[in-house]
Amino acid sequence: MPQIRIFLSLFLFLNCFDNSAIAQSDSMPEDKIAKLVKQAWNDYKDSNFEKSLITSRIALNYATASKNDYLIAKSYKIIAGNYSELSEFDKAIFFYNKGVYYANKTQNDSIKYSLHNNLGNIYCFEKKQFNKGINYYKKSIAYSLKINDMSQVYFTNVNIAWAYFDIGKFKEGYPYLKFVGNNVEKYGDESTEIIVNMLNGMYSDYLNDNESANAFFLKAIKTRKNNEEKSDLSYAHLEYSKFLIKIKNYKEAYENLAAYNKITAELYNEEKLKKASIAGFNLELDEYKRQIDKIENEKDSQYQSLKKSRIIVILFVLISLILLFLIITLVKNIRFKKKHNLELLKAKEIAEEASLLKTQFISTISHELRTPLYGVVGITNMLLEEHKELSRSQHLSSLKFSARYLLSLVNDILQINKIEENKVVLENLTFNISDEITMIKNSLSFLSQKNNNKITVSIDPHIPEYLIGDKLRLAQILMNLVSNALKFTKDGEVEIIVQLNRIEEKIYFLDFLIRDNGVGIAIVDQGKIFEKFVQVGRKDEDYQGTGLGLSIVKRLLGLFGSTISLKSDIGEGTSFSFIIPFEHDPEKTKNIIAEIEVDLTSSDVYKILIVEDNLINQLVTKKIIEKNNYICKVVDDGFAALEILEKENFDLILMDINMPLMNGFETTKRIRLKDIKTPIVALTAFDKDEITDEAISSGINDIIIKPFEPVKLFKIISYLIHEAKNVG
Repeated sequence: MPQIRIFLSLFLFLNCFDNSAIAQSDSMPEDKIAKLVKQAWNDYKDSNFEKSLITSRIALNYATASKNDYLIAKSYKIIAGNYSELSEFDKAIFFYNKGVYYANKTQNDSIKYSLHNNLGNIYCFEKKQFNKGINYYKKSIAYSLKINDMSQVYFTNVNIAWAYFDIGKFKEGYPYLKFVGNNVEKYGDESTEIIVNMLNGMYSDYLNDNESANAFFLKAIKTRKNNEEKSDLSYAHLEYSKFLIKIKNYKEAYENLAAYNKITAELYNEEKLKKASIAGFNLELDEYKRQIDKIENEKDSQYQSLKKSRIIVILFVLISLILLFLIITLVKNIRFKKKHNLELLKAKEIAEEASLLKTQFISTISHELRTPLYGVVGITNMLLEEHKELSRSQHLSSLKFSARYLLSLVNDILQINKIEENKVVLENLTFNISDEITMIKNSLSFLSQKNNNKITVSIDPHIPEYLIGDKLRLAQILMNLVSNALKFTKDGEVEIIVQLNRIEEKIYFLDFLIRDNGVGIAIVDQGKIFEKFVQVGRKDEDYQGTGLGLSIVKRLLGLFGSTISLKSDIGEGTSFSFIIPFEHDPEKTKNIIAEIEVDLTSSDVYKILIVEDNLINQLVTKKIIEKNNYICKVVDDGFAALEILEKENFDLILMDINMPLMNGFETTKRIRLKDIKTPIVALTAFDKDEITDEAISSGINDIIIKPFEPVKLFKIISYLIHEAKNVG
């Protein structure tokens, strides 16, 4: 470190002598730099890419020397534009981003608009990364509005509508097309005329208005302009050909596709792509050499100054020696750090791989366990319903309890994994606290009877009837604590007490107390019971469990912004307490209930198709569906589903995901390609968070996880069928 301080001091001393010399190198008046930028832009518009790249390179050097951020940004924009025309899109993105960096240092919103709009073009129409491209478009609109340039807003709305239509999101894209249509007389020009007609044709096609679609496409194609619109014309031919194929006009479809190929070949001929190869290569070298050139210029200036004084020469020699020493030291340090960093990187990669393998293992195991559990729980319920005399069978009750216990274990492992990976997000649902606790009490009745325990509930009457919050996570917390208390209590009592702690505007803070008079927890063990897989009290007798329940409780309370308190003595019982805030808003509650309210009293008979490869699960699901007086058909795989859908119509499809030959996602995609609008519900043992994105993209309407409550399934079925009929 002392050597570095000496070097810096000497360098600063030398700097005093040569600042003026450096400042004078590579300088040019800004008006001349601006002329160079304009010349480069004109060459670019004339498709003289070689000349444009050379001129913009020179302009960039002078603009950098002058530290004019606006001219630097414009130079980068032209360079990126040239690369975009030469189909070097990664390089174009690199230089556009450089331009954005310097544009953000200026107050010029026009250049910011242009750069963001061009990045949107590349990401949407070349890289096919539509979400990223649309975000750039929306940023460009914000800059256009700041400078009140509505013509640019109009132009970018055309691009956004086009991008949404390209990925089939017509509902999302229509507001932008509507804005274009409402403002075409004010801001429209000839440059967008072809595309606007093409987009109207695509939207009319989406609405199945074939006559309007055909008229718009023909209008787009007949609007022949100069070479600048040739690319737009090619796209119009392409989209028109898709429409003609849809209406089975194959001859004209082929002619339009041929026209598209011809125009594309003209636009992207080999001669154009070969232009400016030397200039482009030099430009890339220039980008990397710019800093080196600066250092060389500084070195030359210093050399001229050093010749004037012996003292400076001596200092230069000393500095050189010190620098050499520092370089040797730095090289040694770099080698050491490189070796150390490689070890750390390897360790990091091993840890990440282990984490990924853990997640995959948990996902696979949970799926493989849930699938047979669905069959066990379903068949058990069927036996109890069809043979009422077995309802008191201890063996059947034990079987049902064991299946639900194993399912609870799978859910606990998944839950702890989700929380650790920050994948749990609290939801806002309306609920009645008394109803929720009563359901928990009833679901744990078997466990309470096993140890001859009594569950008592006390709820403060000042608590409102309806609250808003994540009732599912609350139920999970209470379920874990109460079941834990029941396991460690015999011939005793477990109390669930809920008091209103305080009110802050619309937020009601509820104080929960779970108290038992069981075996208690030793003071020495109280500090570790919230850790994963930790269990106490197994020395005397076997209390079933994984040791995950209290760990999950602690982490879930953390999501609510709360903590848990514990009081316990050996032989005197245990008390857990915590406070959770919930919202009370009658108007909001009314709206939430209205949104989820589903009429299950309908006398309509719906026709359901089940796509499932597991024979036991076929039987269980079919029994559940037919119990509700629905007509039901079952097929074993995706190919059979496609075949039956060609012949019969269904109100809803229940789709398994993990099937041989063709999985549920691929089957759904093929169904949607056939323009079948029937609602599809994924009935799967996969965790919902793992498949949601892929399910939505494939065209699945909703997801329900096996095993499930039949009431929940019928609510979803009824809602989706009614919604589909209303839309239709």
